[in-house]
Amino acid sequence: MKPFHPIPFLPENHNIIIGKIQAYVRAFLTMEHSESIIKWEVIEEVFSLAVRILSVTPGSPADQAGIREEERILSINGEAIHDEIDYQALTANSDLSVVVENASVKREVHIIKEEWASLGLCLDETQIMKPRHCCNHCLFCFVDQLPQGMRSTLYVKDDDWRHSLMMGNYVTLTNISEEEFQRILRRKASPLYISVHATDPEVRCRMLRNPKAGNLMERLKKLKENGLEFHCQIVLCPEINDGKILSRSINDLASLWPAARSLAIVPVGLTMHREGLTELKRFDTVSAGAMLEMIHSYQERFLKELGTRFVFPSDEFFCICHQPLPEESEYEDYPQIENGVGMLRLLDQECREAAEDLLSERKMEKSAVRRILIPTGVSAKPFIQDLVNRYAPEGADIQVIAVKNRFFGETITVTGLIVGRDLISALQGVKCDEILICDTMLRENTDRFLDDMTLEDVRNALGCAVRVIPNNGESLIRALWKLEDENG
Repeated sequence: MKPFHPIPFLPENHNIIIGKIQAYVRAFLTMEHSESIIKWEVIEEVFSLAVRILSVTPGSPADQAGIREEERILSINGEAIHDEIDYQALTANSDLSVVVENASVKREVHIIKEEWASLGLCLDETQIMKPRHCCNHCLFCFVDQLPQGMRSTLYVKDDDWRHSLMMGNYVTLTNISEEEFQRILRRKASPLYISVHATDPEVRCRMLRNPKAGNLMERLKKLKENGLEFHCQIVLCPEINDGKILSRSINDLASLWPAARSLAIVPVGLTMHREGLTELKRFDTVSAGAMLEMIHSYQERFLKELGTRFVFPSDEFFCICHQPLPEESEYEDYPQIENGVGMLRLLDQECREAAEDLLSERKMEKSAVRRILIPTGVSAKPFIQDLVNRYAPEGADIQVIAVKNRFFGETITVTGLIVGRDLISALQGVKCDEILICDTMLRENTDRFLDDMTLEDVRNALGCAVRVIPNNGESLIRALWKLEDENG
């Protein structure tokens, strides 16, 4: 039996390893005899970097080389595989040396294939891509403001640069060791999506309540030096990171252009479930208008200096102060659309194009009278009403209803946070033939709202057909004109 010594270091996949250690420790502590010993073989398994192969594509280079499912990859060209990013980067080469293991028997397989051609392996993502948790305690964290009793996954705080690269999730870079940061540079992970909030180190540490949050600009400069690109966001909290702090942040990030591709400014979202949390202020008509004026001045300057407006306010600012949206060209190529920057203008653009394409031969036709309800967030209601007024068929009875958010609090006014019970409360008793709801209200690829009610629950409660439509202009036009079954 080998002695158990303190661990002097942790490798790059320390989150996975720590999780395994915790599982073994829990098992050890629940053993009947406290004198039981964790075997050294268990510790060696914990620190193994091997990744299990779930399946092998028939006829692929891996299949032809004799690699089989349930084997484990130890390395490719001498480098360990920590996750899907390593796997994709290393298997892009044409000449591969793959070390695999099966039942403790190791063997090396040499493979020659076309460069960038798929090796043909499906890896155990539950082992290598489990999301890394956030280590911050942000003053404005939305998860901290959720009511009790929701499904457990909604309370998980992830902060994983790999998901930033693959899915566009925003990350703070605060839970990344220097070794892991070097892997980002080595793998050319670009573009990343980075939550900045403030470039002033002291303010950022205070906002994220993390003493390690102050070195962001150093890392952003290294990303630029290594040819990597990134998009940024600032969640703006009045009297905390606005004013001079915001000006510094905008200028600091613009100085990193073209590596820093764009910056979104988003107002802080505050629910009514903030007991025991830091007191924060909301934006009102005056402060939102002042913020738009400030950002517009920066856009004018950067357009002259950089050829891009660079910094973009989210649609919510315009809704708060009841100002018209910028023209389509002012959003450039919509670099921050997932942050709610230009989402309403894009919807308008899509409706216009779809109407020109789909309705050119129908403009003189009258539709059968249908009574339709379109529930939407309070902030988007005037905009959606305008689209209905312009594009609905003559004779249709379409009512746009702003749904007050009583689940999170009436200060939450976006459509995507409307829950099932608030829909029922707002629409109960209103007569109609059909209700059209946006798919952003539902958890992706499911029929569940954030309060865990299902689409069927809402249908039964309202006694009416409820149709889910994708969040784009063409889908809205098709739904208004009942063209869903037509090709196009």
